[in-house]
Amino acid sequence: MSKEILVSELSTKGADSAPFGILLVNLGSPDAPTPAGVRKYLAEFLSDPRVVSIPKWIWLPILHGIVLRTRPKRVAHAYATIWRNESPLIEITRAQAAKLRAAVQEAFGEYIPVEIGMRYGNPSLTAGLMALRKAKVGRVVVLPLYPQYSVSTTATVIDRIGELLRQCWHAPNLRYVPAYYQHPPYIQALADSVRKHWQQKGRAEHFLMSFHGLPKRHSRRGDPYEAQCFRTAELLAKELALTSDDWSMAFQSRFGREEWLQPYLEPHVRQLAAKGVKTVDVICPGFSADCLETLEEIAIRTAEVFTAAGGQEFRYISALNDDDRHIAMMVQLIQTETAGWRS
Repeated sequence: MSKEILVSELSTKGADSAPFGILLVNLGSPDAPTPAGVRKYLAEFLSDPRVVSIPKWIWLPILHGIVLRTRPKRVAHAYATIWRNESPLIEITRAQAAKLRAAVQEAFGEYIPVEIGMRYGNPSLTAGLMALRKAKVGRVVVLPLYPQYSVSTTATVIDRIGELLRQCWHAPNLRYVPAYYQHPPYIQALADSVRKHWQQKGRAEHFLMSFHGLPKRHSRRGDPYEAQCFRTAELLAKELALTSDDWSMAFQSRFGREEWLQPYLEPHVRQLAAKGVKTVDVICPGFSADCLETLEEIAIRTAEVFTAAGGQEFRYISALNDDDRHIAMMVQLIQTETAGWRS
């Protein structure tokens, strides 16, 4: 089926169709925790100029000549430590969509189709739009599950959807839910998850917030991601009534030798241990669903770094995932963005 047919039919609202559809978007995962599966996924992900903004004539030979020859085996091993029937990210996103489908039906009093689409890998953005086409909705609200905006996350989702709809003669009416890094229900849901953790396990000596890192030059060029991460951290600390000595934040997942956002996570946790901190509670507010970066990088590898440096407990607090408060927050965002669409 051509893209023209896909987008033209997507924009045709049936007489008995829903007032709009929802496309829930996240980053994506490999199809399998194998070197081949990871290589295919990384080839798509790391070929995106929004993700790696080095000139292609420089980057592509490095990507195909070095990165895709050396990295897949190691990353596949990491995925294998957390893999279930499918990757946790995909599994959780499906659960989020199922709960959101029920929640928006209750909120709007009628059936609203909810589909998922990954920016890289499967199920793809194309598959999500195809499913909404079959539901004959003429309006689509896209909810990128990235609380903080970045050109390498939200912007590339917009880019890709634009590419899919580029040749449409009658494009569907689209709205994108903006970054919600300081949305009160989001901050409250995070705080409630921390309090629940404290009630169950007690409170650690130090509270750490870890966000995914990006090259520092992104901020210099105007990407608001760094500032939005700091704002989220400040609001969460305030909601939890933490003093400046009680908490800190850091950036994880650095790739390559270029300067990235700081402080870097691993040196930071070593410093905490060197200062005599024995127990740390850590949360990753920028991740809406648990994935490789939280379940393996934080809960396993960074915990090992902390204990090797003299710490005792490094306790990861799960992402909001399909928690009811998280779903209720999504409904509120959708209600705001779809105002006027029910006529």
